[in-house]
Amino acid sequence: MTEVPSLTGRLLVATPALADPNFDRAVVLLLDHDEEGSLGVVLNRPTPVGVGDILESWASLAGEPGVVFQGGPVSLDSALGVAVVPGETGGRASSLVGDGPLGWRRVHGAIGLVDLEAPPELLAAALGSLRIFAGYAGWGPGQLEDELSEGAWYVVESEPGDVSSPAPERLWRAVLRRQRSELAMVATYPDDPSLN
Repeated sequence: MTEVPSLTGRLLVATPALADPNFDRAVVLLLDHDEEGSLGVVLNRPTPVGVGDILESWASLAGEPGVVFQGGPVSLDSALGVAVVPGETGGRASSLVGDGPLGWRRVHGAIGLVDLEAPPELLAAALGSLRIFAGYAGWGPGQLEDELSEGAWYVVESEPGDVSSPAPERLWRAVLRRQRSELAMVATYPDDPSLN
């Protein structure tokens, strides 16, 4: 089997042809991708549940909207925290002073996972934005690669602001629109092509 380059930190943007309702117009941030499989969170599925309703101690650090997001169809009873730490890029300079604040593990650039078991005050001063996700999206070995070869996903670079977009319902179009290729045109794809 050929080695697959890691897509960790990149975005999977659902193509209009993707038929799975769990991922209709989804934007997934890949938190881990290797030969053992892939794990990510859907960035644009806010729920009506407030962060304070399930993780009261983290509510004041959650960005707007201050709700829990459905990270994917797997393990909906578990919570993941994803946060941006300003000034953390993963370059040589930051490696000299450690790998970010205690309780935060870098995924890609300034984006990382938060240990929700840690005291929030440990991270309060360092976090630029925090999102809480219920569940995640997961793929077994080779499964995501199969979906990519079938044309189910566009793979694009992430930006730290994607994690904390104040308008998550517009993220699918916004991510496509900023691409410097024919993907920018896909942003205009109608919600229901039969009405076109």
